[in-house]
Amino acid sequence: MSHNNTIAVAMSGGVDSSAVAALLHAEGRNLIGLTLQLWNQRRLAGREGMPETVQGRCCSIDDVYDARRVAEQIGIPYYLVNAQERFENEVVRPFVDEYLAGRTPIPCTLCNNHLKFDQLLLTARQIGADRIATGHYARNHYDEARGRWVLSRPADKSKDQTYFLFGLTQEQLSRTLFPLGEMQKPAVRSMAADHGLELAQKPDSQEICFIPGGSYSQFLKAYLDEQGRELPDSSGELVSASGEILGHHEGIHGFTVGQRKGLGISSPQPLYVLSIHPDSHAVQVGPDDQLLSQTLVADRLNWVSIPEPNEEIRVTIKIRHRHEPAPATLRVTAPDRIEATFDEPQRAITPGQSAVFYQGDEVAGGGWIM
Repeated sequence: MSHNNTIAVAMSGGVDSSAVAALLHAEGRNLIGLTLQLWNQRRLAGREGMPETVQGRCCSIDDVYDARRVAEQIGIPYYLVNAQERFENEVVRPFVDEYLAGRTPIPCTLCNNHLKFDQLLLTARQIGADRIATGHYARNHYDEARGRWVLSRPADKSKDQTYFLFGLTQEQLSRTLFPLGEMQKPAVRSMAADHGLELAQKPDSQEICFIPGGSYSQFLKAYLDEQGRELPDSSGELVSASGEILGHHEGIHGFTVGQRKGLGISSPQPLYVLSIHPDSHAVQVGPDDQLLSQTLVADRLNWVSIPEPNEEIRVTIKIRHRHEPAPATLRVTAPDRIEATFDEPQRAITPGQSAVFYQGDEVAGGGWIM
């Protein structure tokens, strides 16, 4: 595939994307800097227990300033793209609806799969670039034998972000560069410093951009209050695996599978959330060993480095970002649905999270746990 010579760099204001811009500029590439403005960080400040200050989060106004400063420093055009309405419709509202339904969605995956790459490529084309470069730690290449673009884990496995990228299409992969895929994070910081970037030692953001402090329940209350909606009454019983009532809870939105703290009941042994039942509002709890499960079902699939298999295949599967991929046998059981059986039981397989399938370092595909 032929490309023109202009690349749009997705600049988040962090060290990784800034290092990408500096690296490509030093190579003599023709660059344009793009930042997506996704969320008004002051929007819910101070409402329903939300903190008044909002610094230090991904995609904050400080990050926008940092991105613009880097673009000015290296001398490339820079554009700030307002994608707030789309972000709310395609990321925030689905997150809220999923959480109220007793599932645990991953907004960063929703954002990458349904908004960031699509919007960045759309804007890039509008301003004369047909490719984008990002600071994600991932690798991609075109495999002639397969006739497919292949997405792979990066050299620095500790920074692997392929879990969040399983929804990328062949078209998107064909137009995306991951310049950091072969690098280790310390070398990236060193490169940023060598290029004179003041943010070379800027800490990585660990929080979801629209949820300060990581309190999902506070965000739900504040967001629904702003929207003039009341938090639905999903109060119910805390029950054991045998059905014994152990206590009462104020709403299923306050729980996620694997949770230990905040159950509000005493027990001679630690108890964890085993499952959430939105129809009955029951939250089942039990000891840690009851969190183990050997199978999962996933739907809304995207096959990346391989076509949809028509027979059982061997893979390793990540069920969380920090989960070590576990060996499993996978088979397609219905259109857009798979069932996977792990060699060894896995802890806290959580509805609403992603399951990403690997063959070696390659991302075979992924889906959403049912």
